[in-house]
Amino acid sequence: MVATAIVAGVGPHRGLGAVLSRKAAGEELHVFVAGRTLEKLEAVAQAIRAEGGAATAIVCDVTDEAQVIDLWNCAEKTGPVALAIYNAGNNMPGKVSGMAADYFERCWRVCTYGAFLFAREASDHMAPRGEGTLLFTGASSSMRGKEGFAAFSAAKGGLRTFAQSAAKEFGPLGLHVGHVVIDGGIAGEKLHTMVPQYAAQREQEGRLIDLDGIADIYIQLHRQKRSAWSFEIDVRTHAEPW
Repeated sequence: MVATAIVAGVGPHRGLGAVLSRKAAGEELHVFVAGRTLEKLEAVAQAIRAEGGAATAIVCDVTDEAQVIDLWNCAEKTGPVALAIYNAGNNMPGKVSGMAADYFERCWRVCTYGAFLFAREASDHMAPRGEGTLLFTGASSSMRGKEGFAAFSAAKGGLRTFAQSAAKEFGPLGLHVGHVVIDGGIAGEKLHTMVPQYAAQREQEGRLIDLDGIADIYIQLHRQKRSAWSFEIDVRTHAEPW
């Protein structure tokens, strides 16, 4: 059986989830490309297959327990999961004053609750084999709160400490857990589409982080020897203040 990878939180073709999927396929893994929009997922999977890789697109709402369980079961039917990446959780800005309760909860459910479901399945499937890599995508808000980002900071901060707990629990079982802090805007399709003027300015300043560069870090974490594991790596451009 071929080894597999799962990338949860895949969106546009020129987005981090898609690039992570292509990088995982480059490791000779059959990649299960998971996200909310089948059309986008199929485009990513087809691009991987066109490059000689193996990929399957699966629609999955990471906040739906049954769908997350099904995602893992589908991957394991093809082969043992060697690499699992939880990349779900878009930036959801907003001030505390006037914020709707369901908006705050939705941010938490995607960034934190979904990560719990994903990690639980990773443990159940990977721990019996005593090997595998589980990686989470963090953000600047994982490390510090900021005005206008209360919900996102709470959710991403919770994700970081959850990932730390999982690393300490799963490490002795042979699972490598890592957390990647992306400290800055990403040079992807989403930012250029949603806030083109902001993206153009940041690009001119040299403050948009390269997608392939970010994805390379995930692969480096996956390749680490168990005698020298890293839990957390932060990534930013040379021009980003921090």
